[in-house]
Amino acid sequence: MTTKKQIKLGAFLMQTGHHIAGWRHPGAQADAGVNFRHYVQLAQKAEAAKFDAVFLADGVAVRSENLEALARTARSDQFEPLTLLSALAAVTERIGLIATASTSYHEPHNLARKFASLDQISGGRAGWNLVTSATKAEALNFNRSDQFAHADRYRRAAEFHDVVTGLWDSWEDDSFVRDQQSGSYFDASKLHPLNHKGPHFQVRGPLNVARSPQGRPVVVQAGASEDGRELAARTAEVIFVAHQTFAEAQSFYAAIKARVQHYGRHPDDVKIMPGIFPVVGRTQEEAEAKFEQLQSLIDPVVGLSLLAGISGGVDLSGYPVDGPLPELPPTEGPQSRQRLLIDLARRDGLSIRQLYLKIAGARGHQQVVGTPKTIADQLQQWFEEGGADGFNIMGPWFPGGLDDFIELVLPELRRRGLFRTEYAGRTLREHLGLARPQHPAALARAARAEQALAA
Repeated sequence: MTTKKQIKLGAFLMQTGHHIAGWRHPGAQADAGVNFRHYVQLAQKAEAAKFDAVFLADGVAVRSENLEALARTARSDQFEPLTLLSALAAVTERIGLIATASTSYHEPHNLARKFASLDQISGGRAGWNLVTSATKAEALNFNRSDQFAHADRYRRAAEFHDVVTGLWDSWEDDSFVRDQQSGSYFDASKLHPLNHKGPHFQVRGPLNVARSPQGRPVVVQAGASEDGRELAARTAEVIFVAHQTFAEAQSFYAAIKARVQHYGRHPDDVKIMPGIFPVVGRTQEEAEAKFEQLQSLIDPVVGLSLLAGISGGVDLSGYPVDGPLPELPPTEGPQSRQRLLIDLARRDGLSIRQLYLKIAGARGHQQVVGTPKTIADQLQQWFEEGGADGFNIMGPWFPGGLDDFIELVLPELRRRGLFRTEYAGRTLREHLGLARPQHPAALARAARAEQALAA
């Protein structure tokens, strides 16, 4: 078994694929959003390939206000992710199961219970991608006329996280003795109600689910604004992030690894996994032909709608499509993604049309079109030179885009000793190299015992 540090890999599953026109690819599963067998096959392929996890993004609305554009994409029907992952837990054995759930439109107790249950069902493979909902369309589904302000969303999210993790520690690991002879089902001294009262939440607890096999589900975070970085540095164990250049990746990586130490955490306590959109060919010409096939399927109406969604809702239809991106007003939506869009357009001198073509696949994540060797070269550089601990692989269309990566790129990474050939553990924490958190009460008892011995 190799002792060399290895790349972490997530399979980011999005219905028919990540390219906005991927559903039109002749090899795509057009009804993927409601096809459970499709997801079973993807998850089982990723597990056979020894990926660390599968990941499902989510939103709680049909997001586009432009029905003409929405009707030309495969983004309007999808499974609720925790329901889907619970079903996938029954047909997989080792791969991690990470789902997005928003702190804006959930209550901490319900969310904590769902993820604790998924962790129990899966044998310790659950992860929660903590996000703050950033669209008006979502707000309108939850008794609001508009979204929460950006700073308010993150203040709520910080407290939400603390309540959830506190609920996950309601029970110590050995609380449930279930002794039929004596009649003792659990040890009451090892039950710890939360009794939380804060600005946003009042939650007594305890959670009515036992402590999970991996202590707590893994906490993932995806915000890259200043508020998002601060929350991630304090709470996240995995960070999903979008970068356009290696320099950006290095800068973010160094900044987060330094910032986590301000909270008494070790840099290895958080794994940074940028999204990568790979289009793989056996030759460069084949890869480029695959990419151009996808690009040719983009409807201009869809391209403009995609920019509106990423820019914070700015309608660009009144501007010349072959002219420059105008100045965009500040947004209460996803600020880091809007900034990435602006920087990309300005840096590369892109017109509005060129910009939507540029992001139609990766939505601001790194896009790589090439051979197994050139793609592996880039992943290796980012991994070994301080840009990433791993990557979230965004197949352009499904199932073919994931198949290409597994069949062509993974053998090259393994040849270089950069990716596992077998799982070494059974839980998501073990796959990622994250420590199992000890229960606070157990830690306190151990500290008191140590002090008593020293006295």
